[in-house]
Amino acid sequence: MRKNSRVREVIAAASASFTKEQAALVKDTWTILKKDAGRHGMDFFLMVFDIAPTAKKLFSFLKDSKEPLEKNSKLKAHALQVFVIICESAASLSSTGAVSTPGSTMKDMARAHHLAGVVDEHYEVVRYCLLKTIQAGLPAEMWNEDVQQAWHDAYDELVREMRSQEPKIPAETEVHSS
Repeated sequence: MRKNSRVREVIAAASASFTKEQAALVKDTWTILKKDAGRHGMDFFLMVFDIAPTAKKLFSFLKDSKEPLEKNSKLKAHALQVFVIICESAASLSSTGAVSTPGSTMKDMARAHHLAGVVDEHYEVVRYCLLKTIQAGLPAEMWNEDVQQAWHDAYDELVREMRSQEPKIPAETEVHSS
């Protein structure tokens, strides 16, 4: 079995168990995080680029920039937008698994990520960085295993939905890596 197929199976299994309690935890913690979403968004992206420096190549506005990432106004705007979309979408999830994306459609996001060459491994790095950013942004007494699992499952549900909206490529043209 290919690794990408296994990752999708894990994501699908996790999303099937998203509960009302998890939805409440995500909503409650997002209420706190959104007060400083710009800072959290930048922390999130800087962590992604620290862990996966080649991810910078996925962003056209960073390719020729000599400006330090921390000062890049385009990155700041993008980081805020992405962090808010992820968190608002996660906070809108219910135990039914319905996904809502503010200001953008899931299909548009799926197409953009697909065209940029985003693969399952990228989503794993993003999940890790998202959870670390959320942990750092919350008061210590709010972060626990239940909150972590709620955000983990919410993110996986968002990714599952977005991946399901990707443009379909005929199997014979799909590129396989060894």
